[in-house]
Amino acid sequence: MTAPQLKHFQGIPLSVLDLAPILEGSTAAQSFKHSTDLAQHAEKWGFSRYWLAEHHNMPGIASSATPVMIGHIAGATEHIRVGSGGIMLPNHAALVIAEQFGTLESLYPGRIDLGIGRAPGSDQATAFALRRTLHSRVEDFPLQLDELQAYFDTNPSARVRAFPGEGLNIPIWLLGSSDFSARLAAEKGLPFAFASHFAADYTLPALNIYRGHFTPSNVLEEPYAMVGVNIIAADTEERARWLATSQQQQFLSLRRGEPTQLKPPIDDIDQVWSPFEQAAIEQTLDSRATIIGTPDTVKQKLERFLAETKANEIIVNSQIFCHEDRLRSYEIVAGLME
Repeated sequence: MTAPQLKHFQGIPLSVLDLAPILEGSTAAQSFKHSTDLAQHAEKWGFSRYWLAEHHNMPGIASSATPVMIGHIAGATEHIRVGSGGIMLPNHAALVIAEQFGTLESLYPGRIDLGIGRAPGSDQATAFALRRTLHSRVEDFPLQLDELQAYFDTNPSARVRAFPGEGLNIPIWLLGSSDFSARLAAEKGLPFAFASHFAADYTLPALNIYRGHFTPSNVLEEPYAMVGVNIIAADTEERARWLATSQQQQFLSLRRGEPTQLKPPIDDIDQVWSPFEQAAIEQTLDSRATIIGTPDTVKQKLERFLAETKANEIIVNSQIFCHEDRLRSYEIVAGLME
């Protein structure tokens, strides 16, 4: 079967970031069904890739076993690239990640992306449960990345080798929300994805560092930057703002240290948060990278953000309670592509 033609917005591809939300009163099993359905629609609508994010100890996110979900989504689709946005490398042995993604690439050749981050994807207690230590240093991450890349090289003399994994061409992306990964991605000549969807203020400084210090490699001759955007689109402004209260409640629960399942929309978010909490969450969900509204509003704000960042690709997160509303939001975004 011939792969469908990928579509673009203003000449650049759009992709999907899925946190596999577990809805209030629902289960992870239902979340996986929703993710599968969304991925199949995203493929049909012409999105470039479908990434899943590693998070732990969060009752509202089902993608903790990220490679397992990647395999499931890849198996339920035919052409769209599927990957991690991302795998938190310090949580794992580099050899295990090489073997897991070597397996995925062997099963679904030419379709697997390996996005790597260095945060725990949760709190410090959970990080300890995953890593059995809290003595890791910032300096360790580049060494872990070197080790991971080495497992994908063909080296018959190495004492430890990744099978499957060795000799496979699996694109490695560095993910970040600060300048650390921007500098490392530039140094190693790797593609870079910035978490603008919750760190908008740092987007341009990080991209400037990445582009200004980029060193060509056998992976990339020129820098390639992806930025994250929250989009909650609906057919009316009122409905879009109402749908957005689910994501706002999710960030509120995280701020209070009481993460919950994704809650349904509410009519008056001001009855739930304090003015101080509202200011903090609105700073996190900055309107430059959190776009809420009708197709016209989304198009205008997405064009503005693209002009500001000059990104090579945009990855879209949509934390929406009702699956049909979530599909409609991505359908509206797809309608902006040509």
